[in-house]
Amino acid sequence: MEILETAFMQRALIAALLVGITAPAIGIYLVQRRQALMGDGIGHVAMTGVGLGFLLSTNPIWMATLVSVVGAVTMELIRAYGRTRGDIALAMLFYGGMAGGVLLINVSDTGSTGDLSSFLFGSLSSVSDSDLIAIGALAAFVVLVSVGLRRQLFAVSQDEEFARVTGLPVRFLNLLIAVTAAVTVSVAMRVVGLLLVSALMVVPVAAAQQISRSFRATFALAVGIGVAVTLAGTTTSYYQDVPPGATIVLLAIAVFIALTALATPLARLRARRTEAARAGADGRGTGAPECPSETLSEVPRTRLPGDDVKV
Repeated sequence: MEILETAFMQRALIAALLVGITAPAIGIYLVQRRQALMGDGIGHVAMTGVGLGFLLSTNPIWMATLVSVVGAVTMELIRAYGRTRGDIALAMLFYGGMAGGVLLINVSDTGSTGDLSSFLFGSLSSVSDSDLIAIGALAAFVVLVSVGLRRQLFAVSQDEEFARVTGLPVRFLNLLIAVTAAVTVSVAMRVVGLLLVSALMVVPVAAAQQISRSFRATFALAVGIGVAVTLAGTTTSYYQDVPPGATIVLLAIAVFIALTALATPLARLRARRTEAARAGADGRGTGAPECPSETLSEVPRTRLPGDDVKV
């Protein structure tokens, strides 16, 4: 294939694959915590890190990771302990991060408007070998945390009070989710762009939730959707010469719309199957006397496994 013959597209596809895995993997916890826009805020803060990277002539990804982590921890501390209204304090942080990034890039000798645009909206040709190494290392951290601690992270995302009662380190886990989200932003900014990275953390998860009924199924399907749309969007961007970030996000939204349309028919199909299973269980009695039809509703039906309450 022509797309695999060029070195920069090989790097871009590998980076897209890693982004497709990591963004939904941590995004599922943000959606569960009703913090879907947290990635957007971290993306604004990361701009200051990108500007510092250009100003200090270092890899912007590592500097963006450092600043994003500091910003994410600050957001979490404001959420937990701040006296100022949370939305006002976070807005100050978001806008300050974006303004700082624009200013630092313009005063640096190595930065330019083109460099700023590639980080804001993503760029296929800008993924270098050093970027790929950084993205791979950061993606490994995100996967280890989101998969290895999935039970603990799910518990604290679902109900902090219950998690605290069971003895989980809630404060540490909250900070870990924030830090992992910040790292994910740094992983994705080269491919999707800082302004659109939050969409890739949220939309695949929202799409998966339309047809899945368990955390495990939602997690697997969201990652699958993330990988599919990032690879498809990157490929489309190469052949059609369109921005990769926007293409990836629009494909993800298209998948969300399609699965939303399928959700109702699938729910009806599941309901019919459940009713059929119950009817079959009710009719399996042997040697039972005939009962008048008007009294059948008063006779308890056979107990099914689904009637058990699971905690």
